[in-house]
Order: sequence, then C-alpha cells, then structure tokens
Amino acid sequence: MAKDDSDADESNDGAQDGDPEQEGGEASVDEEFTWMSDDCPPEVAAQFWQSVVVYEQAPLTAHFQQLEEAKIELPDPEMMDDRRLTAKLWEVIEALARLRVFLSQTDHLSDRELYTHLWRDTLREPVKDIPLDESSAWHIDLTGSGSTEDTYLYLKYYADEGTRQRWAADFPDDEIPEHAEPPFDRDRYLPQVDGVAQTDAEGGEVM
Repeated sequence: MAKDDSDADESNDGAQDGDPEQEGGEASVDEEFTWMSDDCPPEVAAQFWQSVVVYEQAPLTAHFQQLEEAKIELPDPEMMDDRRLTAKLWEVIEALARLRVFLSQTDHLSDRELYTHLWRDTLREPVKDIPLDESSAWHIDLTGSGSTEDTYLYLKYYADEGTRQRWAADFPDDEIPEHAEPPFDRDRYLPQVDGVAQTDAEGGEVM
C-alpha cells in the first residue's frame, strides 16, 4: 500500500497503489521500456537514471523496522486501551512523517482500526530502503490497494462527483455507492508532504 513519490500526488483517480512507482517490487532500468522526451536536458536524464539504479540496488526494509530503529515502540493494539492507543497512533503518524512517510484517506477508520491496520499489515510491507530528501516521500493511501472493498470505500467517502461519474461511465458494472461523509475527522490534521501544518478550523491549534 505504500508508494514512493518524488513529484506526483497519488490518488485513486488514476493509478492505484501498487503501481511500479518505487514500491516494494523491482523497477526496471531497461531504457527500451522507458520513454523520455528528446527535450529532456542531459543532466536531468542522468540524474533520473542514477536514481533508478540506486532504487534497484537498495535493500528491502519495512516501515515497522524503520520505526523501531528510530526508537518508537509499537505495542500490540490489543494491549492498549483506547486513550493510550490514540496517543500511540499520533506518535506513529508523526514519526512516519519524520521518515518522509505520509498517510492519506484514513477518515473511514477509527483510531483503533487504523492503528491495527498499520500494525498488522501496512507497516510490515517490504519497501526499498532508500534515502529520502525533501523532494521525495512514501505515500500510504488507506483506500489505495486496488481491492474491490477499497475502491468502494474510496468512491463512497473520498471521490468527488466528477470522479464518481467518470467511474460509472468507465466501469458500468461497478456499484457506485451513494456519497457519505466519513465517520471520522482525521485527515485534515495529518502531516503533509509540503510540511505545512494542518490547524484546527476554530482554534487554529496545530495538531
């Protein structure tokens, strides 16, 4: 579910998570299958191919392991009451952001559901252990697996009306659920790639 993104934002209106955009699978450096504009400056092309080679040669790790290496404790969700779990969830979210790992589309999940999903699944998925700078980030879209269930949740809670209409036209056999507001309000407080803090709409306090 995680995806490394150097420039583009991820969304379900296009590529689903799992695209070969520096995810856990191997990228290919075969130029025969890579298009590059003739107008691309040589120094930009060289930098691109260097980054591809670095990615291919990088070892695998997992965000769970990276958090542990950063001295973040990750207790079993069943061992925490709701108050402690919520505090731990935000500690993990902030620690991930420091690692340049950002979550999105989480408002359909309670704190316990989200932490459990991260703890049991998402954070344990293999990812490439590559250095990330301010122009790079891993994106974890909690509706981005491409599964039928995640697509349904995306269309119900997150897709705008234009996206829903295009989806219905492109995939007439798919069920398009009625739009509903997500049951939780978390996404607007999540750390963002650009570093701009999200604030409380009324009090202006940084979460």
